[in-house]
Amino acid sequence: MNSLNTGINIFMNTVGGKWKCLILFFLSQKPRRTKEFYLLMPTITQKVLTEQLKQLEKDELVRREVFKEVPPKVEYSLTELGQSFVPVLHTMCEWGNTYATLQNLEREEQICRQHE
Repeated sequence: MNSLNTGINIFMNTVGGKWKCLILFFLSQKPRRTKEFYLLMPTITQKVLTEQLKQLEKDELVRREVFKEVPPKVEYSLTELGQSFVPVLHTMCEWGNTYATLQNLEREEQICRQHE
């Protein structure tokens, strides 16, 4: 096998990194405006959030909708393809909670439970 174009590599290239899964998780709860992401992920920079949202939109996981209002309103939501990723997010969340318990790791509020 010469190519790294395997399922796991495609997966990691599409949703890997520090922020993409969190963005998708929060969008799985409800559509969000940009300002909401800053409240949910206070350490993310504007540049990084913009880049991540654009990439997720390019990969057809996220839809960006601009409302013709004054002031302009932009809302992000999951596409059908993005919705298909929600069960994977739940599995990741549960695995993370199990791992944290086994390793006696401190963790913040279990946001996974908010979505069930």
